Amino acid sequence: MVSLLRHFAFAVATLGALAPAAAPAQMTGLQILPAAEAEPGAFQWVARLIVVFADSPADPRYVQQMQMIEDGAAALIDRDVVVILDTDPDAESAWRQLLRPRGFMLALIGKDGEVKLRKPLPRDVRELSAQIDKMPMRQQELRDRGQRVR
Repeated sequence: MVSLLRHFAFAVATLGALAPAAAPAQMTGLQILPAAEAEPGAFQWVARLIVVFADSPADPRYVQQMQMIEDGAAALIDRDVVVILDTDPDAESAWRQLLRPRGFMLALIGKDGEVKLRKPLPRDVRELSAQIDKMPMRQQELRDRGQRVR
């Protein structure tokens, strides 16, 4: 229960600090948005997306995933990631219509708008970062920064 409350406090603090009209590139922290406040095409060519679905915010897999995202926020910020949360299947968000999750699901979407990864279980940020780092656009970003590409 304490972990769930801590997650809720983190989400409220994060969402409270966001200006709804600000573009993703202007954000200084990890941007976390509810699905109802983010349109599927709005981030193309601007940000990579991690979309986290669950049937309830109390789902243990959702709580675990959000803890991993919180712990790895710096790596996600460095990779231009925006996190979209959808824990209300009854709302039938555009994200649910597009990705058709069943229960818990995590989707990684590239800056090109293509789904790069779909998983039915929580994933560590290190694994997500490695997947992002394999993307051609990310490799170009690293080259542009003068960093070595693996």
